[in-house]
Amino acid sequence: MKTSSTNKLFTIVQVGPMELKHRVVMAPLTRSRSVQPGNIPGDLMLEYYSQRASDGGLIVSEATSISVAGGGWFAAPGLYSEEQVSGWKRITDAVHAKRGYMFSQLWHTGRAAHVDSTKGATPVSSSVNPGYWQDPTILDSTPHGWRQPSPHRALDITEIPGIVEDYRKAAEHAKAAGFDGVELHAGNGYLPDQFLQNGVNRRTDSYGGSLKNRSRFLLQVVEAMVSVWDGNRVAVRIAPGGRWNGMSDSDPEALFDYVAMELNPFGLAYLHIIEPRVRGNVVVAEGQYAIAAARLRKVFKGKTIAAGGFEPDTAEEVVEKGDADLVAFGRHFVANPDLPKRIRLGLPLNAYDRNTFYTFDARGYTDYPFYEQRPESVTSAV
Repeated sequence: MKTSSTNKLFTIVQVGPMELKHRVVMAPLTRSRSVQPGNIPGDLMLEYYSQRASDGGLIVSEATSISVAGGGWFAAPGLYSEEQVSGWKRITDAVHAKRGYMFSQLWHTGRAAHVDSTKGATPVSSSVNPGYWQDPTILDSTPHGWRQPSPHRALDITEIPGIVEDYRKAAEHAKAAGFDGVELHAGNGYLPDQFLQNGVNRRTDSYGGSLKNRSRFLLQVVEAMVSVWDGNRVAVRIAPGGRWNGMSDSDPEALFDYVAMELNPFGLAYLHIIEPRVRGNVVVAEGQYAIAAARLRKVFKGKTIAAGGFEPDTAEEVVEKGDADLVAFGRHFVANPDLPKRIRLGLPLNAYDRNTFYTFDARGYTDYPFYEQRPESVTSAV
């Protein structure tokens, strides 16, 4: 890795009201370390985020539940109680002390949930898809280990405003917790995505059928978030062509072109685009270029973050070509708390350990060494 090949990543970029000193973003990474009662961010999470904060860098928090019923992943933090707000405030203060910035990613898992993680509430979706909870390849994290999701039900149209309101309240809580903005998780088969893609959404009312109707829920949520924050402190994450969590659409290019176009009037901080070459946390199309970012760059008028399977050299390439403004790193940020420094100086990377991505203690979480602390045996990730 040569520093001469990573110049563009380390130029200043304006994102909403934030002047970032580099374009290496920490992606939202579910890590399952909020194990204390009440899903309150604790000392371990504080250390983790503080380790990864950098001067002028942007961190997007792990997906954070907007409600008990929307929290379908065991040991994921929330933003629906005052105790959770206080826990997050300690973390944002630590990030700001290192002159970094942090957005909160707001999350409703929808049908991707098990009742053991929703305190008994039946998971909800745009429509009922029985094959989903019967698919043995789809698993959710629960207090009792990995389980197939529970049977879900379709939201009644009268219930939808209440969930939009949950997003609005979570956005308020994010402001009280000291975040610099909020990002809507509308990808990877979670609730907004379950409305967008017609492989799941079979509704016949004003939330189903046409592109306009299927996009209605997402746009209402964004409008609610913008009512709390200025538009330039709100962002959206989407997964065009993504098939994680049983997703599919008959014309994903038309769908996500439409979504990107409809988001333009909000003046968002950025649009966060997950490349279809990844499924969950695994690259399934090695060598594929950032095709989703390149396509939506022509439609969305604001800043974009490309995510999914990037290495330092391919991140530099997509930014240098102008197909994205910033690049989010997941796996490498897990294993390298000083990732921006390593990329800037061309230093070798710690190898990541997938076996500890979703466990519940410090191992594989806060014990990866900074470059100066590395043992001689540390090697570059393959």
